Amino acid sequence: MDKVQLVTSLYKIGAIKFGHFTLKSGQTSPIYLNLRQVISYPDLLRAIANLLWEKIRSCRFDSLCGVPYTALPIATCMSLQHSVPMLIRRKEKKAYGTKQKIEGVFKPGEHCLIIEDVVTSGGSILETALDLAEEGIQVMDVAALIDREQGGKESLHQKNYNLHAALTLSEVLAILLNSAPLSEAERLLINQLIAERTHISQRKSYAARASFCKNELTKKLWTLMDEKRTNLAFSADVTSGEELLALADRLGPEICILKTHIDIIEDFHPELTVQLRRLAQQHQFLIFEDRKFADIGHTVKLQYAGGIYHIADWADIINAHSLPGLRMITGLAETGLKMKRGLLLLAQMSSTNNLLTPEYTEKTVAIAKQFPEFVMGFIAQKKLSSDPQWIYMTPGVHLSTEGDALGQQYVTPQQAILENGSDVIIVGRGILKAKDPLAAAKLYRSAGWEAYEESLKQVAPAV
Repeated sequence: MDKVQLVTSLYKIGAIKFGHFTLKSGQTSPIYLNLRQVISYPDLLRAIANLLWEKIRSCRFDSLCGVPYTALPIATCMSLQHSVPMLIRRKEKKAYGTKQKIEGVFKPGEHCLIIEDVVTSGGSILETALDLAEEGIQVMDVAALIDREQGGKESLHQKNYNLHAALTLSEVLAILLNSAPLSEAERLLINQLIAERTHISQRKSYAARASFCKNELTKKLWTLMDEKRTNLAFSADVTSGEELLALADRLGPEICILKTHIDIIEDFHPELTVQLRRLAQQHQFLIFEDRKFADIGHTVKLQYAGGIYHIADWADIINAHSLPGLRMITGLAETGLKMKRGLLLLAQMSSTNNLLTPEYTEKTVAIAKQFPEFVMGFIAQKKLSSDPQWIYMTPGVHLSTEGDALGQQYVTPQQAILENGSDVIIVGRGILKAKDPLAAAKLYRSAGWEAYEESLKQVAPAV
């Protein structure tokens, strides 16, 4: 069985699925690889074992060890077919008998080859290698069926382990598109994923990307981020004007953007926005009013320029859903272009079970292309286009990825920038709920900037 037959067979048995999934690493993905299914299909199990053997037959090893649990049957099959001793790593050390964590016959100094089904971050492999090392067993090589190309190979390389993957996720997507009986929704999603991965290349610096922009505010933001060395946007979701100003003043030196919800301020008065503008100039940050416009062009024009808030007078950046279509953006642009403002379109959201489908996201990007002088980029979970002028801001960023009771899903600064290709991390409760908001802001600023600098050194995968 060749690679094409194997991949299409995995799709047919449901081992490759499309939707919205949270991986073991905490990352989210529209594609899930569940290779536990293959234990019920001996021919597929044998084909996977054969494919992996061809990748590692020239490596030096005395035994095999499958990462528990999915890779155990694959390692067993390889062991039986090629008469290679096998070791088993327990996830937890036995509390009885010999109390061993590594089962099997081995001698200190021997070389073991680790078998894995799918590599994402490489964390499970590193855990297995550590347990083997504690018994004096050396590891140099790792064989995996699929490398998701999400940093696992690089993480393993840093620990001096060589990854031998039979397939990359890019290859899997290409095979599915060309050979599998896909639904129209799946075909559209795969085309989008392939386009993203094809265009991801060595990342350009913030300063370099300023020259690609047709929107003057985007140029200003790229330059500000580069000079101030911060990609942190603080979401100041407070209900007091006094507290908003105090936070803006205290955290202003750490951020590139202050994100407001002006309509939740219970004691709003026009002088509040005047003072916000003064602080923005003093501390060199932009103001982003998270208004999420979503109405006909005439109505949003009035909401933006007038009412009690006069948003266009003080907010550098606004955002909008693309649902109402082109006329809404035209209505916003009439005022925004005169004021040299910028618009972000909501292409993806961080809440669970949201209705922003891949088709919606694709159409949102298409709309943005028609307004390059006004649209700055997107609120999104990951990079959506190869065009360097667009800026990507990711909400729901937190040092913890646990989420909350209302469906908010979190990603870490590293996941947002290094793995998903975003440019700005939007942090709210991670700072607001901290005992020392300033110390927390400094921590997020450092984490975001370190991820950005690391992204300049390598190719960032899109899926």
